[in-house]
Amino acid sequence: MASTAQSTEGGVLRSLIPARIDRLPWSRFHTHLVIALGVAWVLDGLEITVASNVGPDLTQHSTLNMSASAVADIATWYLIGEVIGALFFGRLSDKLGRRNLFMVTLGVYLIGSGLTAATPRGGYWFIFLYATRVIAGMGIGGEYAAINSAIDEMIPARFRGRVDLAVNGTYWAGAFLGTIVTLFLLNHLAPNLGWRIAYVVGPVLALVILFVRRHLPESPRWQIMHGRQQAAEQSIAEIEHDVERTKGSIPPVDRSRELEIRPATQIGYLALLRVLFSHYPSRSVLGATLMITQSFLYNAIFFTYGLVLQFFFHVKPTDTGYYFLAFAAGNLLGPLTIGHLFDTIGRRKMISGTYLLSGVLLIITAQLFKSGVLNATTQTICWSVIFFFASAGASAGYLTVSEVFPLEVRAKAIAVFFAIAQCFGSLGSHLYGHLIGTGNDPNRLYWGYLLGAGAMIVGGLVAAFLAVDAEGKSLEDVAKPLSVVAKPPETIFRAGGQDSAGA
Repeated sequence: MASTAQSTEGGVLRSLIPARIDRLPWSRFHTHLVIALGVAWVLDGLEITVASNVGPDLTQHSTLNMSASAVADIATWYLIGEVIGALFFGRLSDKLGRRNLFMVTLGVYLIGSGLTAATPRGGYWFIFLYATRVIAGMGIGGEYAAINSAIDEMIPARFRGRVDLAVNGTYWAGAFLGTIVTLFLLNHLAPNLGWRIAYVVGPVLALVILFVRRHLPESPRWQIMHGRQQAAEQSIAEIEHDVERTKGSIPPVDRSRELEIRPATQIGYLALLRVLFSHYPSRSVLGATLMITQSFLYNAIFFTYGLVLQFFFHVKPTDTGYYFLAFAAGNLLGPLTIGHLFDTIGRRKMISGTYLLSGVLLIITAQLFKSGVLNATTQTICWSVIFFFASAGASAGYLTVSEVFPLEVRAKAIAVFFAIAQCFGSLGSHLYGHLIGTGNDPNRLYWGYLLGAGAMIVGGLVAAFLAVDAEGKSLEDVAKPLSVVAKPPETIFRAGGQDSAGA
């Protein structure tokens, strides 16, 4: 196809590249893109699950001889790494491009997790373990910022919601894989070998995906908004050629969708906060609320579920993995089966509905737990049903913060809300750990469950009033890029929930 980007006076470019991306049919290219980039969430779920399951083995004299509190700190250092990585690599992703960063962040994770498996025994080598967990976490935190941006910018608008939800939901595929791996390794190999091999599984997968990612193009949207006209044309032409090889002719471009672009200067985090809270206050409240409430609930439940099974239902620690498989399956199926409804029924109804429904179901389950009518199996079934809906809603939280802010600050916005959410998430796991205690008083945990349910209900109510009706809309219509200086009036998006600055 001939070039659809032209230079005009005053350094302004005219471009149809966003319209060319959004009119494409689903093709092999998009499947390849989702597989190559979506593995980030698989790796995160794998890492968290492996760390949780091998923790008891690290307290043995034959392994690292760590104390229980020292083992518990492993997750904390990994979380700190995620926050650092999200903020650091998020800024670089907006500055240097999506492709450059999703190659670097995967490499950082690979090195960090690989070094974890090589932690020496004895002395103060546990400090080395903590350092490697920070490095691995930095890689995964950077992945969240760079890859959510890349997927949103290269997936056609009408598929964006379901694809984002499915990709974010694959965290639980990683958790499922991590549980199977650790169940096998820890029950068939010597303790000092089993935990090390478990930590190598992620880097091996990352190494394979690293080669797959080499063939992905840069986001044409990012390139054109940063004035890289020729590179953007090459990238979109490559994508269109790939689509044409498998789908035949592609639809024509709507010429009325042409944008006038003056490349924007780089924006730091202080300027970002002004953009978010001065120009997009309701969207910032929405994004923060959705991310904080889902992170609080997930960290509180997921990281303490093994303790609940052990202390309240007397499940042996070696058997808790089987219950985690059912829990992970429910979380994975939610985004995969109902994700398309976020594109058809709409963001507002589905986000608010999944948050509210999961909160109400949690209240009911809390009452059953307090009454003592549940056992380990029925409790797991209840959790699986609750998080079938909560997982779809939580994934939609990431979708929201990645699509409702301008392209030039998208990765940094994701990083900021991700960092805030993780901080509240760590608070949830810490609080619930104290509420569980030794398992003697279910009433304390009951009130904790009500707190988690209340958090999700608050998220649902905020979404009902403030959610952006972004389904089927071009990213440029949902939030006008800072680089765009002119736009045909008929294409301006004025749906409910839109801040005035977003039009």
